[in-house]
Amino acid sequence: MLRATLKSLLSRKLRLLLSGFAVVLAVMFVAGSFVLSDTLGRTFDSMFTTVYDYTDIQVQGKPKVADDGGGNGAVPQNIDSGLVHRVAAVPGVKSATGVVFADGARIVGKNRKLLPSTGPRFGASWTGEDNLVKLREGHGPETDDQIAVNAAVAKAGDFHLGDQVAVVTIFQAKKTFTLVGIFGYVGGRDSIGGAQVVAFTEGQAQRLMLGEAGAYNVIDVKVSDKRDLAQVRDALRAELGAQYRVDTGKELAKQGADRIKKFLSYINYVLLGFAAVALLVGVFLIINTFSIIVAQRTQELALLRAMGASRGQMIGSVLLEASLVGAIASTIGLGLGVGIGTAGTHLLAAFTSGGGLEVASLGVPAVAIISSYVVGVGVTMLAALLPAFRAARVAPVAAMRAAAATNRSLTRLTGAGAGLFAIGGGALWFGLSGKAHGHTLWWILAGVLVSFIAVALLTPWLSGPIVSVLGRLFAWSVPGQLGRRNSARNPRRTAITAAALMIGVALVTAVSTIFSSAGVSIGHSLDEQLKADLVIFGQQTSAIPPTIEAAALDRVRALSDVEEVSADSYDRATINGKDSFVLAVDDLEVAARTLLLTPKAGSLRTLASGDFVVDESVAKTFAWKIGDTVTVQLSRGEARPYHLVGTYSHSVAISNGEGIVLSWDDATTGFRSPAPIQAFVKLKPGASTATAKKQIGEILADSPEVDVLTRADYVGQITQTFDIVLGIVQVLLGVAMLIAVLGIVNTLVLSVLERTRELGLLRAIGLRRAQVMRMITVESVVISLFGALLGIVVGAGLGSAIVRALKDQGFTDLALPWGLMVSYLFAGALVGVVAAVLPAIRAARLNVLNAIAYE
Repeated sequence: MLRATLKSLLSRKLRLLLSGFAVVLAVMFVAGSFVLSDTLGRTFDSMFTTVYDYTDIQVQGKPKVADDGGGNGAVPQNIDSGLVHRVAAVPGVKSATGVVFADGARIVGKNRKLLPSTGPRFGASWTGEDNLVKLREGHGPETDDQIAVNAAVAKAGDFHLGDQVAVVTIFQAKKTFTLVGIFGYVGGRDSIGGAQVVAFTEGQAQRLMLGEAGAYNVIDVKVSDKRDLAQVRDALRAELGAQYRVDTGKELAKQGADRIKKFLSYINYVLLGFAAVALLVGVFLIINTFSIIVAQRTQELALLRAMGASRGQMIGSVLLEASLVGAIASTIGLGLGVGIGTAGTHLLAAFTSGGGLEVASLGVPAVAIISSYVVGVGVTMLAALLPAFRAARVAPVAAMRAAAATNRSLTRLTGAGAGLFAIGGGALWFGLSGKAHGHTLWWILAGVLVSFIAVALLTPWLSGPIVSVLGRLFAWSVPGQLGRRNSARNPRRTAITAAALMIGVALVTAVSTIFSSAGVSIGHSLDEQLKADLVIFGQQTSAIPPTIEAAALDRVRALSDVEEVSADSYDRATINGKDSFVLAVDDLEVAARTLLLTPKAGSLRTLASGDFVVDESVAKTFAWKIGDTVTVQLSRGEARPYHLVGTYSHSVAISNGEGIVLSWDDATTGFRSPAPIQAFVKLKPGASTATAKKQIGEILADSPEVDVLTRADYVGQITQTFDIVLGIVQVLLGVAMLIAVLGIVNTLVLSVLERTRELGLLRAIGLRRAQVMRMITVESVVISLFGALLGIVVGAGLGSAIVRALKDQGFTDLALPWGLMVSYLFAGALVGVVAAVLPAIRAARLNVLNAIAYE
C-alpha cells in the first residue's frame, strides 16, 4: 500500500506541488516573522550591550508617569547635585559623576527644517572622551555657545567644524551654536542605534534639557571592584530608597532591549496575520486539490478496495500524500522565510536607525523550524481529512464503472452553512454589542471566522444562479458558452475555488469599509466642529512632540487679519492611578468658540491651576460630577488634587487628551514639553486665507517642526493614517490574490486532466486551439469574478455591521469604498485571466487522437 501511494504521488507531482504553494507562502511568513524577530532581537541586545558595556551602575529618578512601552511618557526626573555626593559616599563606590542625557534635542538642517531621524534625539552634557565616545574632529564644547555632535548628525546635515547649527530643545526654542567637535564611537561607528546626539557644556545641557541649573538626570557610578557590583548596587538601593532606580549596566542593556522587543512583537503579529490569511485561503485550495484527485482516482481506489485494502489504509494513503506535500512545502517555505526574515531585518534596521545599526549574524531559531513544519504539515493533513474520508467511502463496485464522482445534493451543505451563519452572526453581534466586556475581541474574531466558513459552505448553493448570470457576459460565442457551462458544471468545485478569492477580498473590503468610514466620520466631524481657518500643526514622529515658539504665537495674534488664536498642548498623566492623556489650552473661552465646545454642566471659563473640564461622555464613564476631585500626576512635579468645574459636548477636534482639559499654568509646570504643540487660528471676516497663511509661515521660521495648514489640509493630515493602513491592507489583498491565482490554476489544470477525452472530442469536431484557450479563460474568469463579487458583498456587509455597531465611538458616517470595490472586481477578472494562461495552453496542446483514447 505504501508503494502504491508513493507511485500515485509521483505520477501527479505537478498538481500536488501547485497545492503546496499556498503552504509555502504561509510557512514563509511564519518562519520569516520568527527569523526577523530573533535576528533583530539579538541585534538590539548587542547594541545595548555595547552602550552599557562600560557602565558599572547608573542611578536615575523614577518617572512620575509610567512609560507607555514605546518610550513616551517616561520623563527623566531631575537629580539634585547633592545626591551625587551621597552616592559617592556609599562603600564600594569608586566615583560618581552627574550626567545630563535626555531625549529632546532636535537639530535644524540647512533647509531650516529638522534633520530627519527615525531614532531618538539626545541632548547631553559633554564629559570628554571615554571607552565608548571618541573625538574625530575638533574638541568638546568649552563655552555655552558651542556644541559637539556625533558623526551621524554631521553627515546627515552636511555640517563641518565652525558651522552655525540651530538646535531646538524641550526648554528652549531654536538657538544657534557653533560646531566645535564631531565624535564617534568605539568600533568606528557614527551612531549607536541611529541616535542623533548633540553635546553641550554641562550648564547649558542642564538648562536646555532639564530646565534647571545644577541638576542631572543620570549619575554614572564606577565601583572599586567589579566583583562587588551586585553588593554595591544593593547598598545604593538601600541608601537612596524606592524613588530612585539603581541598575547595573547589564540590567540597563536588558531593559533597553526588552523595550525594543516589545515593539518588534507588533511586527511579528502583522507577519503572522499574513500567515493566517494565507493558511485560511490555502485550506480551501488543498481541500479542492485532494477532492478532485480523489474523484479522478475513483476507479483506482475502488480496485484497491476490491484487492483487500481497508478503509483505514485508504485514509492513510491520502493523508500520507498530504503529509509529504506539507513536508516539502514547509521546507521550501522555511528557506524562503529565512530569506524574507533576513531581508526584512536589514530593511527595518536601516529604517529605524538610519543605517547606524550593525545587524547581528543570521540565526534560525528552533521555534521557526518547529512552527514551520507544525503549521505546514498540520494544516495540509487537516485540509486533506475530508477528501481522505471520501476516499474511504469508495465502494469496490465502483471499479466496474467509468464514471467519476457524481454531483450530490447540496441540501445538507446549505443547511449547515445557514446554521453556522446564524451562529457566526450571533457571535459577531454579541462582541459588538459591548456585552462581552474583556472578551470583545475574541467574540468578534470568532464571529468573523465562523461567518466566513458559513459563507464558504453556502457558496455552492449561490454559485448556480450567480455563475449563470456572470457567464452570460461571455456567452456571445461558442467557446464562451462552453466556458460558462463548464464553470457551472460542478457547483462544489466552483464554490471552493472561488472561496479562496472570496475570503481575501472580503477581509480587505471589510477593513477598507471600516477605515474609509472612520476617515470620513472624523473628517466630517472636524469640518463641522472646527471653526478655525488655519491650523499650526506638526506630525509627531518621536517621543517628543513638535512645539511652537511662544513668541511666534504672540506675533501671530498681532497680525491684522487674525481675530483670535487658541493654542494647546498634551501629555501623558496618571489620573486616580490610571494612565491617561490630558490636554491643556491657553484660553479655554477662545477654544470653546474655535473648537465648538458646547457647555453641558458648569462653565467653560478660563481655568485656574488645579481646575479641569472634561468631555461629558468621559465624565459619564467615570461617574464624575461638577465639584468632584481627582488626583492627577503629571510628568513633572508631585501628584495633587484637581477639581472638575465643567463638562462639554464631545468634540473630535480635541482628539488628544481623551477629553480631559487642564489649565495652561499646570501644563507649563507639569507637562513634559511646556511649549504649545498646536494652535488654531480664526481669521477676521473677509480676511484672505492665503495671505494670512503666508504671513504666519514667515513667522514660524523659528519653529521648524510645525507648518501652517488650511482647515482642509489639516483634516487631510489627521485622516492620512487611515490611508496608510489601507495601503497595508492592499498588501494583504495581494497575498490572498496570489494564493487565489494558484487555486484557480490548480483547479483548471486538474479539470483539464479530468476532461481530456472531452477536449479531444471538441477538437475533433472542429474547435480550434484558440477557441479551446478562450473556453478555459472564460471558465477561469467566471469563477474568479464570482469569488470577487461574493467577497465584496460579504466584506461590505461585515464592514457596514461593524461601523453601525461603533456608532457611539464616533463612526457617524458609513462610507463604502466604491472605487476600491470596483478595482477589486477588476482585479478579480485579471486574476481569472492570469490563472487561465497555463491551463489554457495545456488544453490547447493536447494531442487529439491521444485525448480521444484517454480514459
